[in-house]
Amino acid sequence: MEVRKEEESALKIYTFETKQQIPLSLNEAWDFFSDPNQLSEITPSWMGFEVKDVPPQNMYPGMIISYQLKPLYGIKLNWVTEITHVSAPHYFVDEQRFGPYKFWHHQHHFKETNNGTEMNDIVHYALPFAIVGRIVHRLNVEKKLNAIFQYRKNKLNKLFG
Repeated sequence: MEVRKEEESALKIYTFETKQQIPLSLNEAWDFFSDPNQLSEITPSWMGFEVKDVPPQNMYPGMIISYQLKPLYGIKLNWVTEITHVSAPHYFVDEQRFGPYKFWHHQHHFKETNNGTEMNDIVHYALPFAIVGRIVHRLNVEKKLNAIFQYRKNKLNKLFG
């Protein structure tokens, strides 16, 4: 897992990337990860993550999903994402429409391998409040993202071996 920084005028965009091999077929992996209701299962309980509103259909571009979470100090926040791109069973992209980030673009890639499926998450994100956001990133957000994805990796290993 790695966070890279890219300068774009006054807005600092960070990149977080992680890969994981899971012993599922490509279609099994797709079925699991393209279901927004599975997010609660693979998100740490300390995040207070709850899916609030998800359409009862298969994932499609334009799908809006609402969540509630407690990312900092137990403060409840609403988060709304849109699924902007879908190419089943290979990738989908969710983008924040409302929530704690100034910018959030999360790519989920799936590739069949001899051992199952390689899952690659690529997240580009930016925080609000310029210099304060950069300090909060360094002190808290970067560590929390690492912890969330490490929890997810461990949980998926428990679920799927």
